[in-house]
Amino acid sequence: MVHILSEQKSIFNQYVAELRDISIQKDSMRFRRNLERIGEIMSYEISKTFDYQTQETTTPLGVAATSHLTSQPVIATILRAGLPMHIGVLNYFDKAENAFISAYRRHHKDNTFDIHVEYVSSPNLDGKTLILCDPMIATGGSIVLAYKAILAKGTPKHVHIVSAISSREGIDFVRANMPTKNFTIWCGAIDEELTAHSYIVPGLGDAGDLAFGEKI
Repeated sequence: MVHILSEQKSIFNQYVAELRDISIQKDSMRFRRNLERIGEIMSYEISKTFDYQTQETTTPLGVAATSHLTSQPVIATILRAGLPMHIGVLNYFDKAENAFISAYRRHHKDNTFDIHVEYVSSPNLDGKTLILCDPMIATGGSIVLAYKAILAKGTPKHVHIVSAISSREGIDFVRANMPTKNFTIWCGAIDEELTAHSYIVPGLGDAGDLAFGEKI
């Protein structure tokens, strides 16, 4: 299932618009904060799909019946661009375990590239809910490779993929190639064009560079 949050009328759309705006992008702190806020809103929506149990909570004046998560998710992020969204998700699921995946595009002289996963740090994932953050799904290759790599740490019961901007081609690739049927995609917006160099149009540019500075 794919949820596209920009199809609903909410303040969420302002944050997506600011991510795209070339003038607002000059403020890297605001860019990071907007990714963080998008992660927070998506976390709230994802939380509606979780299981809860009723517990008694003692107040200064009595006892209240309150609802609590039956289990905490694991939040995983593809470095480095995913870090601000990761913080946003962690702000809401503040008791969650965390995982990090180092992946990058290795470009060749013929303008093609391969995606390589270098490093995975993760708790055991068996039977847990995994929230996998990547602000942009262009080709979809990074998400699929990252998930395959993290399977070395166990098999989640369900995966929530969180992305601010995705291409239609990337979403189709993920849906066709994820090695599990138990996943849900949450997108801020889906753009129809992907260039020959695998950049989303209109997209927003390079999320990692905009958040943390250009890399050499």
